[in-house]
Amino acid sequence: MSNLLIEIGNTALKAAYSDGITLGKTFRYQGEKVMDFIMDLLSKGKPEVTVIASVYGISSSDAEMLRTATKELLVLDRDHPEELIRNSLPACLTYDRAASIIAARYLFRGKGCTIVDFGTTLTVDVTDSEGRYMEGIISPGCRTRFKALNRYSRELPLLDSPEIKEFSPLSTEGSMVKGVVSGMVFEIEGYLSTHPDHMVVFTGGDAIYFAKRMKNSIFVISNLVLMGLALIADRYVTEMEK
Repeated sequence: MSNLLIEIGNTALKAAYSDGITLGKTFRYQGEKVMDFIMDLLSKGKPEVTVIASVYGISSSDAEMLRTATKELLVLDRDHPEELIRNSLPACLTYDRAASIIAARYLFRGKGCTIVDFGTTLTVDVTDSEGRYMEGIISPGCRTRFKALNRYSRELPLLDSPEIKEFSPLSTEGSMVKGVVSGMVFEIEGYLSTHPDHMVVFTGGDAIYFAKRMKNSIFVISNLVLMGLALIADRYVTEMEK
């Protein structure tokens, strides 16, 4: 049985089909016609269960449209906190962060985890060895920091990538990259030092780039959110069958 997992983030949509908790082909979309893209995925895959986790609310009209194209629809957004409550997670969490925590609990049972997600925002979520949520941190992501430098400083260009190899260390661009990247590395290392015994998991677009610059041993799991959604979908199916 195939399920469809969809994560709608601040800047892009990520999706994957899953069989149980095994992820299949993944998709990415960055544009304004989000619902059209989802409906196209639904028409091709015809999933049993579709799980949509969104950082913003899914309208009732969009939800009804989606229900016509899938047997079961599970909406995870700010208006549907049920899965947060079920997993003993605070209501302030967006479902992308919640899904990452659920996946980390599954992968690292009995271990404390520090999960760092590199996206539009840099988020750090911490659980103890029993899976209990301890704390969360939100700060600007890498590209968000570059945009802020450009927007609030007349002379600084807009950069879109942390890749430092293109810029001379004596150039303005090189100085910007060095400042943003080094600042984030020092910031993250500070967070990690407060829980030195934890498993450390990096996810998100720049996870590999920053993992190479850390002193700690890092697990990089690019599809951590989708893995968490697969676990939610699998439990949903199990409960339907009872």
